[in-house]
Amino acid sequence: MGSQCRGHGVSDFKSDTRHHQVRSKPRATVRRVTADLLPRAHAAPASEPTPTGRRSRETLVLAAAVPFLFLHATYQPSASLGVGSTSVDVTLADAAIACALVAAGLRSRREGWQPLLRARVVLGLAAAFLLVCAISLATPSLLGEEYDLTRHAISLAKFGWYATLLPATVLLVRSTVDLVPVVRAFVAWSVAATSWGLLQFLGIVAEFEGKRPGQREPSFVGIHDFAALSGAVLVVGSIGIVLAEGRPAGRRWSVVALVTGGLGVVLSGAMTAVLGLWLALAAVLLGARAVSALRGRRALTLVGVTLLVTAGTATMRADTIERFAEFVGLRERTADTGVESYAHRTLLAYIGGRIWLDRPVTGVGWQASSEEWAYAPFLDDARARFPGEPDQAFPSPEHPWGIQMLYLQVAADLGIAGIVFLLGLAAAGIAAAVRGLRASPVPLVGLGWLCVVAGVWTGIGLVAGLPLEALTWIAFGLVTVRE
Repeated sequence: MGSQCRGHGVSDFKSDTRHHQVRSKPRATVRRVTADLLPRAHAAPASEPTPTGRRSRETLVLAAAVPFLFLHATYQPSASLGVGSTSVDVTLADAAIACALVAAGLRSRREGWQPLLRARVVLGLAAAFLLVCAISLATPSLLGEEYDLTRHAISLAKFGWYATLLPATVLLVRSTVDLVPVVRAFVAWSVAATSWGLLQFLGIVAEFEGKRPGQREPSFVGIHDFAALSGAVLVVGSIGIVLAEGRPAGRRWSVVALVTGGLGVVLSGAMTAVLGLWLALAAVLLGARAVSALRGRRALTLVGVTLLVTAGTATMRADTIERFAEFVGLRERTADTGVESYAHRTLLAYIGGRIWLDRPVTGVGWQASSEEWAYAPFLDDARARFPGEPDQAFPSPEHPWGIQMLYLQVAADLGIAGIVFLLGLAAAGIAAAVRGLRASPVPLVGLGWLCVVAGVWTGIGLVAGLPLEALTWIAFGLVTVRE
């Protein structure tokens, strides 16, 4: 944009020169020389590229971390360290985060820490949310309940460790040029994950529970994380299409991203990801309109792709959707099919809501909603409200299901303070992205990814160390970029 503005200024000077040339030839000559020299006065020497045109070597570390961050723990070698009655597991993903932090420190030592100042609101609210989580570790003791403090503290430490990807991303991705290798790493890894998921769907390779062809597949990532990875890549492709120039990944990469991302979401069968995709589509189209890049044909293309992904995912979950229709009374129940996904989540959401309403201010503590003392008082009411659900659908010591919805679990575990800071963090991320839309396409990528994860988090609770968590913190880092 800067070069276009300078070019426009040169044209104005030249037209002005022609206008005055009739009146004063020497004067016009002086003005022509000035106009010709003006771009050189503003352009950086070729031997000293500007920061926006230089790709930092350290950014490649974040790109190289993508395969490790989006790989299920089952496939990662790990080292365990015993701590009391539990253990600390260190995986390749943890090592990748450590490398990203080192790289961020090295680059900042050379180029400065200014990006942290620009991201101070998002960073501050993220830190406040983590602080509330840490304080909530003391809540069960204050309530006089049994609670494995060591185990839950380790879980929270893992959650906080993944959160360091936020400042690492802020320091490593400082411009659109920096983002290119990162999004291309996402696209390449999505191609691998979708290909593996397709082989699982065809019954050629096994998944976690053996060969189960013809159903939703986890690839080598996990159901929800596969959906989040695929949705994020689909957003990259959508932005590349709508901005025409193919930014930030490039035209061919954008087309590949649309295909592999869309197919990956379908194979995962996660309707929560579809919800996030529609939110992301709205964000991408509104963002393109804000920078005057929206064209009707491209918008219709993206809507068509999203409709295809929605239809494909719904087809993959047809049986589950039918069972949910029976659960809510839209159709007659034909048979008892055991625990069904959507009906089960509705049941768990009811129990989670009762836990929060019982202690709305403090909550019950970090991940304590899975403890028997937290959910047991509401089991009888839940059974009366959902009489058609089998016994194994209700939480118990043998089946500590949890709430399986981030937003409701934050309310039940952390109380009002947790809700306030989570909503504040989300609002700050959206506001930062909106402010940066005209400066760079990077905030639009971050905003689209936040929309995707917002949808996926409706189907999973506060679980530390998930690839979904990594994507969430990286997205919050991207919305603060301004070059």
